[in-house]
Amino acid sequence: METVDTAHTPDGAQAPSQFFSTALPGRTHASDVDVDGSNVAYWTYEPVAATPATRTILVIHGFRGDHHGLLRVADQLPEMRIIMPDLPAFGSSEPFVDGEHSVERYGQFITGFMSALGLGPRTVLLGHSFGSIVASHFAASHPGAVFPLILINPIAAPALEGPKGIMTKLAVLYYQASAKLPRPLGLAVLRNRLIVRVMSITMAKTKDKNLRRFIHGQHDAYFSAFADRKSLLESFKASVSGHVAQVAEELTLPVLLIAGEKDEIATLPNQYKLMKRLPEAKLEVIPDVGHLIHYETPVPAAEAIRIFLEEHPA
Repeated sequence: METVDTAHTPDGAQAPSQFFSTALPGRTHASDVDVDGSNVAYWTYEPVAATPATRTILVIHGFRGDHHGLLRVADQLPEMRIIMPDLPAFGSSEPFVDGEHSVERYGQFITGFMSALGLGPRTVLLGHSFGSIVASHFAASHPGAVFPLILINPIAAPALEGPKGIMTKLAVLYYQASAKLPRPLGLAVLRNRLIVRVMSITMAKTKDKNLRRFIHGQHDAYFSAFADRKSLLESFKASVSGHVAQVAEELTLPVLLIAGEKDEIATLPNQYKLMKRLPEAKLEVIPDVGHLIHYETPVPAAEAIRIFLEEHPA
């Protein structure tokens, strides 16, 4: 069996060292903050050397993920200051103490988090997958709060419609059934390693065996780090009921869409449709990758972000 040398990532998890730079640990600072009564864990990746191009980027991760998912992208932007919280109810962050885990409520979280950290309107907002829904709805309802907006693998169309609609409806039943089962059994179903692995295999498009092993390991380690079944079901419903196109015309700030050519969740035709509806948008399509741009192609993603920020300075 082929082996890969491993090293500790900045927050202590085991991961193949070949997928992270040696500079990343020195950039990393773990912290926590109270936001509306919930303890929120977040990680700050300071710039190796600040330059006039240095920006602060607030990153909103996807459904069932945590800050680890966007770590390779952050690593490829050493000149930027990047702040990545675990969203409430995921990773090391507590769930909301009141209110449903909805797109709107996560938008309120962004407001509270930015206020707690003193992040002003020059902050760049970046969302991946479900995070693209949260980030776009926040930017639409809070004009002037961030500048600009970057969406990776954006959910551009309703998940319950189109050719993948039946699979989404089955997923809804899966989460609903898991929530109704006795707690130990329900959690076992949700955290079933076989189901997580099938999901991981389906989304990964790379032919690099080491990279595929790394991706599967990341999903095994972090995809089941959710607080409880109630918040998970609520956030899942939010992820399949919302999409970026709902607020497209209200996004008057510059928007960068970074899409995967082979994305079967956020399909390329829908990305082109979304781009046409946005007042000011740029679409960057990365070839031979699907919904895991953040794992498989962080270098071209980071370069697209860098160029976009040069085109839209604070």
